[in-house]
Amino acid sequence: MSSTSFVRYEPSVEQASENSEASEESVVEHEPARQSTCPECDGQVVTSDEESYCVDCGLVVSAEHVDHRPTRGVHGPSDGSGPSEWSCESINPLRIDKGLHTTFFLGSDGYGNSLSSEQMDKFERLRQRHKRFQMDDKRAIRLNEGYRDIESITGNLALPGFVAEDAGLFLKQAADARLPGGRMSWEALAGGAVVLAATEAGFPRSCDEVVQYTKSSYERVSAAARKLRCELGLDVPPAREGIVDDVLIALDDSLDVQTCLELRELSDHFLAIADEKPVGPGTSRLTMGAAAVYAADRLTDGKVVTQAQVAEAASTVVDTSKSRVSRYSQALHDAYVDKHGSDDPGAVLERGRVRLR
Repeated sequence: MSSTSFVRYEPSVEQASENSEASEESVVEHEPARQSTCPECDGQVVTSDEESYCVDCGLVVSAEHVDHRPTRGVHGPSDGSGPSEWSCESINPLRIDKGLHTTFFLGSDGYGNSLSSEQMDKFERLRQRHKRFQMDDKRAIRLNEGYRDIESITGNLALPGFVAEDAGLFLKQAADARLPGGRMSWEALAGGAVVLAATEAGFPRSCDEVVQYTKSSYERVSAAARKLRCELGLDVPPAREGIVDDVLIALDDSLDVQTCLELRELSDHFLAIADEKPVGPGTSRLTMGAAAVYAADRLTDGKVVTQAQVAEAASTVVDTSKSRVSRYSQALHDAYVDKHGSDDPGAVLERGRVRLR
């Protein structure tokens, strides 16, 4: 490392005349001085050989010059068994191979320069490794496309670069867990990953904002965000809170205050169970909220709403259907019984009444 030493340099009469001549020919700013003026007298700092000093007062600003740039040996094998190779591209975490690969066409490099036989052998070896890495797993190509989607989404939403990297990490974990497939597309997972990464980093973006720049629908992006949270066990809060309230507000005409409070308490408990099990991880949180409201209504003695009413209320935000409400409400009911040993809502409602008081 370069050292900064404030040593007084006392030039002789001959050296003083030489310094005045050197000040006209020497470099004004040169590493490791990193400054062109003296910190004491504001005189001119020059560099001679490996020493930088002030020509007016003689203060030695730096007496050591070290080249901090990486050498070819850094990029070679640790045991020195093979040739050293330069990497001309910076590392990019939003690439399946971190962006470290070489491209050349018809015996020339990216600048059109002809390659020697040694360069041809080296670049051909690198190209084969890169191609083999991609072709061995077609999903790697789709993952790379997902990374590009994440870069596009975060760029349009003016999110910091580390948010994009976190979203890329979520997408990589999803790929390793084999989450893409069926109705859960790579595009939706990329959007869901951005929603979660932005929320976790303190730059929350709603699904509505993310969907504007995502190649998927609101329902699928919301479902993808929930699938990532549940299947990967991410400690990230839901991107949308108060979904039970959204459903109950739409059902407000058919509910009294006491019934509304009971349904809300039970529905929130059902949602917690749905995330814990998980139940319907590939379904949007709002659809699960509608199923939770219907399951809560079936669990109580009131039974004041129908599947059609709940599905219509939830569809004011995201499309759902009676069949989904029926299927997931039954799954939630079974999960509730497994957790509590019965379908008695008394324990949950009693805790709710205590909290309300």
